[in-house]
Amino acid sequence: MLAVIYVMAKEDFYKLLGVEKNASEAEIKKSYRRMAMKYHPDRNADNPEKAEKKFKSVKEAYEILSDAKKRAAYDQFGHAGVDQSMGGGPGGGSGDFGDIFGDVFGDIFGGGGGGRRRSNVQAGSDLRYNLELSLEEAVGGTEATVKVPVLVACKVCNGSGAKKGSSPVTCTTCQGQGQVRMQQGFFSVQQACPTCHGTGQQIKDPCRPCHGKGRVQENKTLSVKVPSGVDTGDRIRLAGEGEAGVNGGPSGDLYVQVQVKDHAIFTRDGANLYCEVPISFATACIGGTLEVPTLNGKVKLKIPAETQTGKLFRLRGKGVKPVRGGAVGDLLCRVQIETPVRLTKDQKALVKKLQESLTDGGKHHSPQEHSWTDGVKSFFDKLTG
Repeated sequence: MLAVIYVMAKEDFYKLLGVEKNASEAEIKKSYRRMAMKYHPDRNADNPEKAEKKFKSVKEAYEILSDAKKRAAYDQFGHAGVDQSMGGGPGGGSGDFGDIFGDVFGDIFGGGGGGRRRSNVQAGSDLRYNLELSLEEAVGGTEATVKVPVLVACKVCNGSGAKKGSSPVTCTTCQGQGQVRMQQGFFSVQQACPTCHGTGQQIKDPCRPCHGKGRVQENKTLSVKVPSGVDTGDRIRLAGEGEAGVNGGPSGDLYVQVQVKDHAIFTRDGANLYCEVPISFATACIGGTLEVPTLNGKVKLKIPAETQTGKLFRLRGKGVKPVRGGAVGDLLCRVQIETPVRLTKDQKALVKKLQESLTDGGKHHSPQEHSWTDGVKSFFDKLTG
């Protein structure tokens, strides 16, 4: 006998929470809080059973969409990807309202639901250090020494915060739970204990050097190996060189942020370098050879005759090798024709004689000038035509 099973279709989780499929974690959490408040049975006295059902559906949707793996499975396979009865992940709908509101308001009031004790072991904070480098240091690599003010574990109390020979005791306010219950209207919520700040322990006799904090500030001197090819915005991570953790927690990391200073000659754009090269009027006319700088020394640049200002010359392989690999960039030299100044009377006479010879016979010795003049004439002819 063939049995046919009908499965009641569940409402789309995104629609349940009133968010789009590309919603961020923060947007999902915000919507969850709003929906949980809306459908709480205490706020729906006219139909608490219906509100409770909706309330648990909202919780189930949040449990799936707030977990990256479950959300990915749901996006790909729908409810089948996360329903336990169909071989997927854990489904929602379980748990009481205390658990739900522990999730909703736990981070607001500083603790989770269900009376769970907050761990007093905390990881140290990450730190950032801005490191200025010259272009030469960034391109070629270097080793820099930095001094960083950082919180380290107190050596006197070994990070416990208690005076040597003593140790922390169980908090008398929360009895070591790290949380206390608060009544706010019809809500009963928990928050971190104000006495021990959620650790569940008190320090009766604090360590003097660290004032019971377990950490003291020191200036740490570190050596940073800067790889060749780094650029502004690149970060170098020094694992474990951030602030010390609390109560044996792991230390944070130090992130060295690279900032490359402006260079007097070169401008960098990715793997390529650019520079402006001034050339004389005579060199632009008849050509010549110039020496131009690179980060690895001087090279010769051939200037052909009749070179115009703004002409760009490419020197291949004279740029930067990117830090993440790839081909070495190029050096691009843009020539600028330099007008001579402080001419003597004889020099001015020679320039004037040259100008007369260039305009003699109507030949186009200055193509850009004649092209521009013809364009202006055509423009005014159209205006007056």
